[in-house]
Amino acid sequence: MTDRAAQPATIEACPNGPLLVRGDVQLVDGDGTPLERRRRTVALCRCGASAIAPFCDGSHKAIRFVAP
Repeated sequence: MTDRAAQPATIEACPNGPLLVRGDVQLVDGDGTPLERRRRTVALCRCGASAIAPFCDGSHKAIRFVAP
C-alpha cells in the first residue's frame, strides 16, 4: 500500500464480527511472511471459522459468533 499517503493504522472490532484494519500496517503470517493487501480496509477473522483465514469470509454469521 505504498501508492497512497501514509495513513495512521486503526483496528476496529466489529460487534460479533471481524477486526477491521485500516491504514499503513503490514500484515504478516505466523512465519513472518508478509500477506498481500488488496484493499485499504482488511477484515480479519476472529471467530476461527473462516475458510480464507486470516481474512473474514462472513462465517461468523453462520456460526452465530458472539464476542464479549
